[in-house]
Amino acid sequence: MIRALALCLCLAGPAAAQGGPVAAAERAAADLDAAAVALREAGGARDRVAALTRTVQAYEDGLSALRDGLRAASLRERALRAELDADSERLSQIFGILLSMQTSPETLVLLHPSGPTATARAGMVVSDVVPGLTAEVEVLRLQLEEIALLRALQESAVGTLTEGLDGVQAARTALSQAVSDRTDLPDRITTDDAAMQALIDSAETLQGFASSFVTADPAGGDEAFAAVRGALPLPVTGVVLRGFGEADAAGVRRPGLLLATEPRALVTAPWPSTIRYAGPLLDYGNVIILEPESGYLLVLAGLGDVYGGSGDVIEAGSAVGLMGGAAPRPGQILLEAADGGGQDRTETLYIELRDSEDPIDPAGWFDLGAQRQDAE
Repeated sequence: MIRALALCLCLAGPAAAQGGPVAAAERAAADLDAAAVALREAGGARDRVAALTRTVQAYEDGLSALRDGLRAASLRERALRAELDADSERLSQIFGILLSMQTSPETLVLLHPSGPTATARAGMVVSDVVPGLTAEVEVLRLQLEEIALLRALQESAVGTLTEGLDGVQAARTALSQAVSDRTDLPDRITTDDAAMQALIDSAETLQGFASSFVTADPAGGDEAFAAVRGALPLPVTGVVLRGFGEADAAGVRRPGLLLATEPRALVTAPWPSTIRYAGPLLDYGNVIILEPESGYLLVLAGLGDVYGGSGDVIEAGSAVGLMGGAAPRPGQILLEAADGGGQDRTETLYIELRDSEDPIDPAGWFDLGAQRQDAE
């Protein structure tokens, strides 16, 4: 249905085809279709965890594209309506002229009380004015048609959203089950459960807890972690709310990045790592501490679910958890799109990178691109 409306928009003319909603809707439909196929194939894949991880990411990308398309459609419709409203007086005059010309007999339109010469002049004026009026009417027709198609695009998205949300939920459930069924991960370190619990109980801060792993058994990735500085992918799709050392609304400064993410978004390891800890900690929700290389620690806090356990060695791109929150409903997404604000990133992931015991700014390590927004 989305593709059919996108095609209608393309056929409606250059003004409609150049807008963002068309391309976004086409991408969304293709991504969601591909994700549905991937989900079916992942059920029999040899490495179901890796396959399902890619499937969840494909669903999230498709839904994100559809959200962006709906938001762009809503903003475009709003802009067109504002343009028409601002020009309503002039348009009313044009309509009045056209209506008068249409209802008046041709002989009366050309008849002038001053005689044949004035009639000829009037005819020349009309011949000059009519093309301009016709062009105005054509522009108006295209704008009204585009508004109708944009509205139809938004209304028809409910089915696509429902299928996409159901699909990503099924993929996440299958991924969680596949992770729990997996028993063949290499174990680089052994962890004393009692000692770990004692460490958790004695922890006063996240920084103090993370620092306790620096002197533990060294373990980490085989490649030089520092060599990828500035090119690491973010562990979750989101935007930066606060940077390293920036104060929050309460004036608290933390040595890490705070990302705004969508509910239930997939969190992955940006580099081959050893899991040093995975579980709840203090008031940070679920925390996972990765060791990409001896001496470096990557702390991810605020997850809803975590995958894996202490000592597991994981590859880059491995799923390490899901963000918290509740998945949105199709109607909620449509309302957010109508508002034009994109208030869909309701969860936050805190990222801290440590070199030995010292926190360092993660912004210099990750490929952030334009993923930054004002905290307000």
